[in-house]
Amino acid sequence: MTQQAVDPHAASAAPERWPTEIRLSGDKRTLHVAFEDGGRFALPAEYLRVSSPSAEVQGHSPSERKVIGAKRDVAILKVEPIGNYAVKLTFDDMHDTGLYGWGYLYDLGREYRNRWANYLSELEERGLSRDPVRRAAKPTPTPSEGGGSCGSGCGCH
Repeated sequence: MTQQAVDPHAASAAPERWPTEIRLSGDKRTLHVAFEDGGRFALPAEYLRVSSPSAEVQGHSPSERKVIGAKRDVAILKVEPIGNYAVKLTFDDMHDTGLYGWGYLYDLGREYRNRWANYLSELEERGLSRDPVRRAAKPTPTPSEGGGSCGSGCGCH
């Protein structure tokens, strides 16, 4: 039998968090998560999307982390269990590469106020917005511009 040395200065591991409920709201904009210790969180889709644990968002080191804007209207299309340790969320912007482990979901819920405030500050610092970029509608040409007047675009008038 081998003995392992215990480092008294090492931080103890956080207790494993186990969800008792994971439910997507009818409008697909909020993920409700409850844990066996009584923690209950309503996590907005936008918050989950910009906090994705994927390498696309987090990078491979803290210095590579990206601040993602323009996700105010994002929705969750699918919540897919991954083993007994995580869920994979598919968003309507087709992002689906982050695996949200139970501990990470718990931390996102517990730390929501501070994380959200930091995110909003980072957006402001970078001149980014939560709102999606809207394309301007293409103006309809007037008859004098050769656009026709019958409305069919045939240029007959």
